[in-house]
Amino acid sequence: MKGIVLAGGSATRLRPLTKVTSKQLLPVYDKPMIYYPLDTLIRAGIRDILIIVAPEYAGHFMNLLGSGKDFGAKFSYVIQDKPRGLADAFIVGEEFIDDDNVTLILGDNIFDHDFSDQIRLFKSGGMVFAKKVSDPKRFGVVEFDSEMTALSIVEKPENPVSDYAVVGLYVYENSVIEVAKNLKPSARGEIEITDLNNIYLEKGELKVEIIEGVWEDAGSFDGLLHISNIMAEKAKQQVSNKN
Repeated sequence: MKGIVLAGGSATRLRPLTKVTSKQLLPVYDKPMIYYPLDTLIRAGIRDILIIVAPEYAGHFMNLLGSGKDFGAKFSYVIQDKPRGLADAFIVGEEFIDDDNVTLILGDNIFDHDFSDQIRLFKSGGMVFAKKVSDPKRFGVVEFDSEMTALSIVEKPENPVSDYAVVGLYVYENSVIEVAKNLKPSARGEIEITDLNNIYLEKGELKVEIIEGVWEDAGSFDGLLHISNIMAEKAKQQVSNKN
């Protein structure tokens, strides 16, 4: 299993914070944001990780993270010239993925959940993760049956069929490269991860796993502040427990 962290884009929602640096290099309490998705992959047993970055910040990421040795992992880097949609990660990362399966995590999604069992047991098709939310209209919403097979995924629905949001971590078999290459751009000119997921869904090959614990999209001011406060409290609790 290979891992990809998608850390490109221009992050206009976070201007002026992102006028001179990448969103994924902003602090979340006491660590750069990128540390959290990397830690999620490494804790899940993935040690070979590709980091996709925007051209203007490639050197910043390499200076911060290096080869991955300090993290007990191996990091590779590739530049995404411009954002072309989340599914573009599998095209940009084709040589890196090679013949392996792959887990993609978004560089601004922060979890306090151990994915190691789900990823270790993954065999084929695709797998998405869902969390129950109070405001599903804001997210991609997944409906699934008693066997945890996805029945539908709808982006920001007016009338959600469930209150489970799809979070920013996805697992696929190696065929995802060719699936991504054959996607048609959406109205906004991007190849969408929802369209990719729907291809596996239509074949009955998209599984859903429910997660508990913390999940936050830190790509907004409110999300960034919220997760920073959560991580600050967690760090204080760990210090208190040691004492």
